[in-house]
Amino acid sequence: MRILLVPNPANRRSVESVAVVSARLIALGYEPILVSTDAEACGVPELGVPRSEIGEPEMAVALGGDGTMLKTVHMLGVSEVPVLGINLGRLGFLSGADGDDLDSALDAALAGEARVERRQTIEVALEIGGRAVGTYRALNEVFIGRGGGSRGVELELAVNGVTVGRYVCDGVIVATPTGSTAYALSAGGPLVSPDVRGMVLVPVAPHALGVRPMVLGPGDVVRVTCPNPARAEACVSVDGDQLPCRTVLGSVEVTVGDHDVRLMKLDGRDFYDVLAQTFLGA
Repeated sequence: MRILLVPNPANRRSVESVAVVSARLIALGYEPILVSTDAEACGVPELGVPRSEIGEPEMAVALGGDGTMLKTVHMLGVSEVPVLGINLGRLGFLSGADGDDLDSALDAALAGEARVERRQTIEVALEIGGRAVGTYRALNEVFIGRGGGSRGVELELAVNGVTVGRYVCDGVIVATPTGSTAYALSAGGPLVSPDVRGMVLVPVAPHALGVRPMVLGPGDVVRVTCPNPARAEACVSVDGDQLPCRTVLGSVEVTVGDHDVRLMKLDGRDFYDVLAQTFLGA
């Protein structure tokens, strides 16, 4: 059975852990694989496969921090392959095991001892010039706003066809409950339990009084447009990865995704344990 390993090639511990984990998997009779570019970067080119040939492995192991977890989720697409995050990074909010004992964590996960949490995603449909140009999937959030320019953008926000705001701002974040602890939190949004299904709508630095974040339901549809051509040079970022910027953005429609992400947890901590330890120092 195949096990996908996803490292952070910029993290020395992550690169070194690939050799440890792959050797352990081979000894247990599994077939470890990496995307070819990652395999080359980690010195194990013989384990590399093209991204298009990943298929649906038995499990994916993300060796790094939260960024590596997001990389893994996007690599798997809509597949609901369970993902074990082994924290070798700084934050590790999404990880399910610590990196100090790789063999034990791996053995426990393969033995079925992990708790599996389902995390909701969002789907992001981008439209330019009245034409659909792509649909993207996010575990954390989508950001629509200014890119490298110094000017704010003017955005109109609608929920289920009803305009709920129009203002000049740096941008707007539409986040999942999981993503409520990421960029949305930094922008003043609420913390939302991952057991809740829905979205969080957070304006970023709006030039207006009385603007507040909103928590939306699982069936709501968010539509963001640029009504003023003079302030329409907006960019779109999905889970921190910026899409190619357009001179004038058409619209972005965000809905709750049809496919969840399955995160494996071995550390025994629930959302509130992680929240207290990560943000409150408890």
